[in-house]
Amino acid sequence: MSVVDVLVVGAGPAGASAAVSARRAGLEVMLVDRAAPGRDKCCGDGLTALALRELECLGLRPERLDSWMHVDAASVRTPRGRVILLPLPGGRGQFAAVCRRTELDAALVNLAAAAGADVRLGIAFDGFEDSGERANTASIRLSDGSRTQARFVVAADGVYSSVRKALGIGPLRYRGDWHAFRGYLHASGEAAHNMWVWFEPDLLPGYAWSFPLGDGRVNVGFGVPRRTGGNGAPNGTGTLAGSEIAAVWASLTERRHIAGVLGRHEPEGPTRAWPIPARLGDLELARGRTLLCGDAAAAADPLTGEGIGQALQMGRMAAAAIARGGPPHSVTARYARDAQAEFTLDHGLARNLSRVLAHERLAELALGAVDLSGWTRRQFARWMFEDYPRAAVATPRRWHRGMAKPQGAYGPNIGPVADDTISSPS
Repeated sequence: MSVVDVLVVGAGPAGASAAVSARRAGLEVMLVDRAAPGRDKCCGDGLTALALRELECLGLRPERLDSWMHVDAASVRTPRGRVILLPLPGGRGQFAAVCRRTELDAALVNLAAAAGADVRLGIAFDGFEDSGERANTASIRLSDGSRTQARFVVAADGVYSSVRKALGIGPLRYRGDWHAFRGYLHASGEAAHNMWVWFEPDLLPGYAWSFPLGDGRVNVGFGVPRRTGGNGAPNGTGTLAGSEIAAVWASLTERRHIAGVLGRHEPEGPTRAWPIPARLGDLELARGRTLLCGDAAAAADPLTGEGIGQALQMGRMAAAAIARGGPPHSVTARYARDAQAEFTLDHGLARNLSRVLAHERLAELALGAVDLSGWTRRQFARWMFEDYPRAAVATPRRWHRGMAKPQGAYGPNIGPVADDTISSPS
């Protein structure tokens, strides 16, 4: 039976970040994932400034990823057809990028292995053993029949988290708070090089997107929020029934304004759908010796559905809480407190703005205000791509010198990757 300091369940961004950060803090780490190598995680493939800074801190090198595309602006179309170009800061590093998740996740797993984590793919968490309340470790069964003892468990195993279910955390039959569809296309038009977001009237407060991946390939998709039933569990999707959602997907790329951006296009592979969990604050973030991160903690942004940056940050925060030491209850309480302080206000603001965007007229007015000047367009682009926290203006503790002149990731003025990833990237 193996004995480790940290068992990380799930080898996506949250799990890989936790594994790398914990290893750099000198902890023994095992990283398991039920998926075999080369999995295709459904995703829009977009990376915000938050995600890019975390990836740089982990040591990920974008030049080694074939599908990596640096994005310096995004075009947004309002519900009534107004097109707004949102530029990101120039000459200061990368504030947005696109990369296929198959490549990104494989690179993150390689980073975890290079850091010294015991990586075991194709092996799933199978449950907790009853170790007794005074046991010094958690005893975990794995799907290959083995047993592992761990001082702490990091649950980073997604929206349907087996670890979370084993702990009895969260609503029954939880299927996420948004529903998203994605397909890959070969496109000949502007979409092959530029990022687009469409706030379609029939999708509000959701939206459609087209993100470039190089060689004429694009990730095209849309997301809509689910309705919630009386017990808080999702029940249906927004204002669209399942058959209506299928019809939207079938016609999306044929809408004139979208087809004009795509140009001649052909599908590449099957389309896929996935749930997005966005109710951070409603679920426990830790219990016993277990810390929940990323989608397992329902940490996606309630406005955009973005979750990679939050997942990477939470994985690092979980490793930091464990590395600081102390009895299990103080470690998990510290992590939950720090994560709530970092994300709750931002997610609350995003949730309220999502309610505004649910109404076509209000969405048009809000996006029209963004287009008032070059300054408003630049600041909204920074806000949308998480260059700073959503509610930073309302939280003075987050203010710092240089906020007005931001520095992106992978810029010429950034020094070498730090050996210690426990401190927060600036």
